[in-house]
Amino acid sequence: MPNKDQVIGGIVFLVCVVIAIGYAATLFFPQYLLGWLEPRTVQLWIVAIPVLVGFLALLSVGAWIGWTMATTPSPKPIEEIEAEEEEKAEEKEEFLKFHQAMEKVSEPS
Repeated sequence: MPNKDQVIGGIVFLVCVVIAIGYAATLFFPQYLLGWLEPRTVQLWIVAIPVLVGFLALLSVGAWIGWTMATTPSPKPIEEIEAEEEEKAEEKEEFLKFHQAMEKVSEPS
């Protein structure tokens, strides 16, 4: 017994195959499928609509990338990161010196 995902996959497959066959048949034989329309007009629109959708999808991805780049804050300069690391190292060194001094003071004589 196929599971739910396999059934959905089979339906998607069948829908895509039917649309592909219908698209190819309409592109190459428009007079038989849509006889009441001018065949050249049908062929033009059957190509133009998917091209338009694909072009708009491509532009949407480009616009999304541009928007993301424009609204993302820039990272800190490397010099600033290095300065922070040096400050942390100095603070750690001072802490260790203080801790060692406190240990010497608290040692019993």
